[in-house]
Amino acid sequence: MSEPSSPNPNLESLSRVQILIAMGVTAVVLLLIARLWLVLDASADMLSVQWSSQAVLIGWGVGLGITAASSLLYRLWAAYRQSADYYLELVITPLALPDLIWLGLLPGLSEELLFRGVMLPAIGLTWFGLAISSLCFGILHFSGSQHWSYVVWASVIGAVLGLSAIYSGNLLVPIVAHITTNLVSSSLWKLRS
Repeated sequence: MSEPSSPNPNLESLSRVQILIAMGVTAVVLLLIARLWLVLDASADMLSVQWSSQAVLIGWGVGLGITAASSLLYRLWAAYRQSADYYLELVITPLALPDLIWLGLLPGLSEELLFRGVMLPAIGLTWFGLAISSLCFGILHFSGSQHWSYVVWASVIGAVLGLSAIYSGNLLVPIVAHITTNLVSSSLWKLRS
């Protein structure tokens, strides 16, 4: 099988270990920020996680919907395709297939705990809170000005995940959705490449 062609020939490859360490460190930093926010803002309350099969099913549905929308956008929008390929090539290519479990779990848990679990309720479960937390989520995915489309997409996905949190009142829904979309989309890309 041939190596996937790099969308950016100047892309410096990272090793599998570097990617796994970066994912772990990023997850810990995001969790520390969420914890610090809760400690410093006495009025802040974290959105609760309530275990239920309905929440898991809704999360799977939202995650698969995001994955399908991303796939369609990938086919229709060249700038998004280029940005997605850059990110996926950088992050997924060095990973082994079982490592994709970590790619689903670590960002899915840490990003949801910070952006939908702490930030959204602290700012307010309103359109303003949704917009700010979604924009911050999008900015987290910034990887250079030539990849602005990925930030736009991540901001939209942040809004979808935020709406799922607001309407369900359950942080488990966006956590499952985030993990699902990360696992499915990265696995499909890895297998295709």
